[in-house]
Amino acid sequence: MSKLRPLPATGFIPERDLDKTPILEAHHLGINFGGLNAVKEFNLVIGRTEIAGLIGPNGAGKTTVFNLLTKVYQPTKGTILLDGRNTSGMTISQVCRMGIARTFQNIRLFKDMTVLENVLVGLHNEIDYRLAGAIFRIPAYWRAERIARERALELLSIFNMEGMANIKAGSLPYGAQRRLEIVRALATNPSIMLLDEPAAGMNPSETGELMENIRKIRDTFKIAILLIEHDMNLVMGICEGIVVLNYGQIIAKGTPEEIKNNPAVIEAYLGKKEAR
Repeated sequence: MSKLRPLPATGFIPERDLDKTPILEAHHLGINFGGLNAVKEFNLVIGRTEIAGLIGPNGAGKTTVFNLLTKVYQPTKGTILLDGRNTSGMTISQVCRMGIARTFQNIRLFKDMTVLENVLVGLHNEIDYRLAGAIFRIPAYWRAERIARERALELLSIFNMEGMANIKAGSLPYGAQRRLEIVRALATNPSIMLLDEPAAGMNPSETGELMENIRKIRDTFKIAILLIEHDMNLVMGICEGIVVLNYGQIIAKGTPEEIKNNPAVIEAYLGKKEAR
């Protein structure tokens, strides 16, 4: 695991990524809902091959941060840079094409479509044929469809799910649906993936396998991964840098060891001990 090195005013990235532009930066990010500051002064930087964690108690604002980064919400203030480009005013689809993909806390698969069809939806950025070709089924259309199917099966093999290709997504066990959602996000060819509680509903064996696959995805595709997770064994075992959020504000940043021993983090999770 690479050592973390500081960047001015933003945070830390792995040493191996210092010679490259960070894939994601957030500067003074904030959003108000009816006068309530749901997120305020959020600063973050993610290296191009970093696995990072965003943690905090329930209601801390973690998913709101994901919604800001992916343009589900437009920030009230602050700047988001994706691969060095300002995403101000961009839509969800525009930043997706730029290279940011995500999964959701509540699974959002097309449940009446097959596993393969769900991954093919994610490959829409990669399919190369025109409308006329799709209407008239010219050879270029069938060639693009064949390539897309081969690519979808290749991605499913990461989680050993290629044998489930023709099963309806809604009939999969919960853990398999979680894995499929990650594969579909990966199909968009991202530079960074945002995973919202990827281990939710998984047993310890499935969580251990998920950890191995997250590392495999990072190493194979040379991308960054930012995850929200309540399973501290997963977070501490896989993340290089961790940001802790509480009441919409960052209260700590650092390595897993630093975060684990940070008094502000312990208090946020366990509460302040009453004096006797």
